[in-house]
Amino acid sequence: MRIYDVIEKKAAHHELTKEELQFFVEGLCSGKVPDYQAAALIMAMFLNGMSDQETADLTAVMADSGEHIDLSGIDGVKVDKHSTGGIGDKTTLIIGPIIAACGGKMAKMSGRGLGCTGGTIDKLESIPGFQTSLTQEQFIHNVNAIGMAVTGQTANVAPADKKIYALRDVTATVASIPLIASSIMSKKLASGADKLVLDVKMGSGAFVKDLDGAKKLAEMMVRIGEMNGRETVAVITNMNRPLGKRVGNLLEVQEAEQTLQGRGPEDLTEVCLCLAAQMLSLAGKGSYQACYEMAEATLKNGAAQAAFQSFIQAQGGAYDVIAHPERYYEKPAERTIHAKQSGYLQILSAEEIGRASMMLGAGRETKDSRLDYTAGIVFHKNIGDAVDHGEALCTLYAQDSSRFQEAAAVLAGTVTVTGRQLKPEPLIFIKMEGHPSCVGMR
Repeated sequence: MRIYDVIEKKAAHHELTKEELQFFVEGLCSGKVPDYQAAALIMAMFLNGMSDQETADLTAVMADSGEHIDLSGIDGVKVDKHSTGGIGDKTTLIIGPIIAACGGKMAKMSGRGLGCTGGTIDKLESIPGFQTSLTQEQFIHNVNAIGMAVTGQTANVAPADKKIYALRDVTATVASIPLIASSIMSKKLASGADKLVLDVKMGSGAFVKDLDGAKKLAEMMVRIGEMNGRETVAVITNMNRPLGKRVGNLLEVQEAEQTLQGRGPEDLTEVCLCLAAQMLSLAGKGSYQACYEMAEATLKNGAAQAAFQSFIQAQGGAYDVIAHPERYYEKPAERTIHAKQSGYLQILSAEEIGRASMMLGAGRETKDSRLDYTAGIVFHKNIGDAVDHGEALCTLYAQDSSRFQEAAAVLAGTVTVTGRQLKPEPLIFIKMEGHPSCVGMR
């Protein structure tokens, strides 16, 4: 078999076999297939599309390019959750403790953020002492003992994905639904979970901007999961606005605890309860509605917050940083933006909120950027709330006050006050496969 023939076949709109895809992936990982030929094949996939079978086969061989995490030492059904990324998305920090408090198990491998989209590992590393690199034995022990653990992704999980993505990133082939789906699902298949819940973000603060594209991506990932023996559910959630009121690493950890105490923002609470209920139901804990009520109860009776504290302490974190950040960090400088007129709060672009947060130091402009864990933005109002002239809209935080001017200029163009109250968009647009749609259930 020659890679030239595989490229020629795909360029002629023909479907590739699993053997041909495996030849490509193994050759790329071993160096036998040079980057220029790999890029040519990826471009052919991008331009000509891929069938469901091709996409499922590519996902499987990418997953098999490295190690598969063995979670057999964890008791019970292992259900994983993956988000496609968004602004203020701290759902893992909330869902994990809810699952644990309900007697479930969540063994989670998470990544770092790049650019304006934050990563779960970055948020957890804002907690002094928190260990995000666990041995396999520690990881499994913590899940069995506490009900959850979160560790960073290892270099040995789906290494082909890293090589293929690096080429896509520089050849304008990132925006391909089959390639996005195979990238996400290859890592999920290799991570060892029995069942999957996918949170597909849609809107200005997500990679997929429109509902049609989000549906296509969600449907494809569900099919890939099912074709590879994993029961999979996908929920499409709103990212036309930040999730919650806080954007920034330690700020989001603090908001996660508030939510686990039952006093978090309504939008964040609702999305987390929906996703947690899906996971618990897949794990055999009952119907979606029964699991929703079970999850909701843990926010009221303190069980979820207790699980969160146990999780942080088990991985070496200083839990008191949430209430007393001054014990560990210099107090950040702050600047508050006030309304220039009366009306109703509107956010035009969630992506711009993320960009402003990155400018403050909460995100990475390059992979080597150093994070300011105290930096970020706190909103004082919800979208659609009435606002009086001069009232505080949001406060910016950063250790370096010179960052405020540029970030405030970005916010001025996207955080606005309008003369009429707009009808709020739904938080949850649709759910693909699995149980009856949770849209409109609560």
